[in-house]
Amino acid sequence: MRSTNPGFVPDSPLHRELSAPWLEFFEKFPRAELHCHLLGTISRETFMDLVRESEAPVTEEEVNEFFTRGEKPVGVLRIFRALEEHILKKPEMLRRITVEHMASAREHGVRYIEFFWNWTGLKRHFSYEAGQRAIIEGLREGEARYGIVGRLIPSIDREASPEDALELVNEMLAHPADETIGLGIDYRETNHEPENFWKAFLLARAAGLHITLHAGEFGEHWRNVETAMDLLGAERIDHGYTITDNPALMRHARDENVIFAVVPTNSYYLRTFTDEEWAIRHPIRAMKRAGLRIFPNSDDPTMHHVNNAESWRIMFEFLGFSLEEIREMLVNSIDAAWVDEETKIRWSTEWLDEFDRLAAELPKLD
Repeated sequence: MRSTNPGFVPDSPLHRELSAPWLEFFEKFPRAELHCHLLGTISRETFMDLVRESEAPVTEEEVNEFFTRGEKPVGVLRIFRALEEHILKKPEMLRRITVEHMASAREHGVRYIEFFWNWTGLKRHFSYEAGQRAIIEGLREGEARYGIVGRLIPSIDREASPEDALELVNEMLAHPADETIGLGIDYRETNHEPENFWKAFLLARAAGLHITLHAGEFGEHWRNVETAMDLLGAERIDHGYTITDNPALMRHARDENVIFAVVPTNSYYLRTFTDEEWAIRHPIRAMKRAGLRIFPNSDDPTMHHVNNAESWRIMFEFLGFSLEEIREMLVNSIDAAWVDEETKIRWSTEWLDEFDRLAAELPKLD
């Protein structure tokens, strides 16, 4: 039987060899993707097209390096900076990227997706309103063509200033859209503490926007997760791994029913753990053992060489979670989605029924 390791994670002592029906199962059951960066979905072919269109000073060799993910992968932020500075000069480019990923995500079981996007690094090229309009056009086209619903989470660039963050939120409030549902924060966490941006989050919360934060992603102190939850009002946490360094904080998050959108292909742990210890020591496992509610996401799928279905499969195939636990994660993803309660109730019936039907057809594992 062929190996099912897609090549972006180490083999694992917990590895289960999966047959074709199992692989198909992870591609088929319906789910939500709530941690996905729009710029992290660009295919290499589209990247090259946009380089040519923008006449950017980026070589094909550099693009090939951007899409290379070695045994000890580096982060993807340098790629985003190249896109912001040199390539994404027209808002219409964002529309294309959006439609293309909605088509791809739908092929891998995703029925609902929330995209992070950063305007601060793009404002040299076009207005917030123009960028938002282009992405929304892509969302609507994607829904009409592929039956996948998409929403937007503009995100603070934590490497920029608190004033830039306030500018972003003010633009969001000046140009409201039904598809824009919340505020996030991303880019490099090191030395860019979340409390620096308290004023922007306070303004967004007062306006009724949802809140999520990347925190505890790069091995940074657990207090970033605590700040996100208790000071800035995060309704869910993106990554959150270093919460495992503070058992009391894990109990607090469990009691507060905070849901964590985790990423099994996160570069930091692939880079810092040995192949032998990666699966055993990954914080995702400790988070689940502590009773935290988690579910897997693709983050930057083309940069991580992963799709959403594979993100879910890694949890089962390489990290040792049971099928029952995968089903619990599906429930978590529904509860974490920023949609109305009626929609959640409908998904809970339809998606879980479909999951159960497909699971009942699976052959037993050896």
